[in-house]
Amino acid sequence: QVQLVESGGGLVQPGGSLRLSCVASESISIYAMGWYRQAPGKQRDLVATISSGGIRNYAESVKGRFTISRDNAKSTVYLQMNSLKPEDTALYYCNLARWDGVYWGQGTQVTVSS
Repeated sequence: QVQLVESGGGLVQPGGSLRLSCVASESISIYAMGWYRQAPGKQRDLVATISSGGIRNYAESVKGRFTISRDNAKSTVYLQMNSLKPEDTALYYCNLARWDGVYWGQGTQVTVSS
């Protein structure tokens, strides 16, 4: 099984920035990776995905503010989050889907508040 470990969350003021990281225990080079988020009492929603070839896809709510990237040599996916808003507050999860299942990390909390 693949282990995914997220980090980089925290408390930030509106308008601030954070960079999330997700490190995988195995090579991710041939897999699409994604970031999702879940606010209290709400469903888990897609934030961004990146294909093995680097094609990016974003939720409308984060376009122009968030950037997903990957470093296959480090088995790591990043989510650069700028111009953060209170509505971005959520538990952020890293995701990998491959032939033997869908894998999730434990999540990293992002709180945007003044």
